[in-house]
Amino acid sequence: MKRSHELLIVGLATILLAAAGCAKKKVAAVTPPPPPSAVAPAQVSPAPPASRPAPVTQARAEAPAPAPRMPNAATRARIDELLARIEDAYFDYDRATLRPDALQALQADSTELRDIVVQYPDYKLTIEGHCDERGSAEYNMALGEQRAEAAKNYLVQVGIPTSQLSVISYGKEHPVCEEHDEACWQKNRRIHIVAMASR
Repeated sequence: MKRSHELLIVGLATILLAAAGCAKKKVAAVTPPPPPSAVAPAQVSPAPPASRPAPVTQARAEAPAPAPRMPNAATRARIDELLARIEDAYFDYDRATLRPDALQALQADSTELRDIVVQYPDYKLTIEGHCDERGSAEYNMALGEQRAEAAKNYLVQVGIPTSQLSVISYGKEHPVCEEHDEACWQKNRRIHIVAMASR
């Protein structure tokens, strides 16, 4: 009997220990972690204020207006003044080579003319070639064109775009002098620069 009593005590102790161990596990499993709202308000850092874009202080740069392709009236008047000052370039008989005096005549105002004309790509100049009365009409038309081309090549070297220069030959059809001597013929062997008519 004593033995069964001991067994009974040992059995009860085992049950109590097992129950105590299960109860601890059960209590630990049931206890939830503290919710985030349980944090004291003093520990919560305030959210930064919503950032707003800085006000634009500079006005948006407007697209620049396209550059004019033709000069205004005042600029055209200045070009006409330069063209009037550029003397006709004269040539020797039966020649299309620019003489030193012809080069000097072209140099006089061609740099300023170039500086203006290049700003207006639709503005064109025409170089007219002229001859004296001697020779056939066909021959003089060809010679007048060669003279105009010689002047055009010089102006291109100065810096005027070739696209803004055209040539025309009048041969012997538009003389400035109608006497029949060398002094008059010399005046007719020339090139003359004009502005193309506006469209």
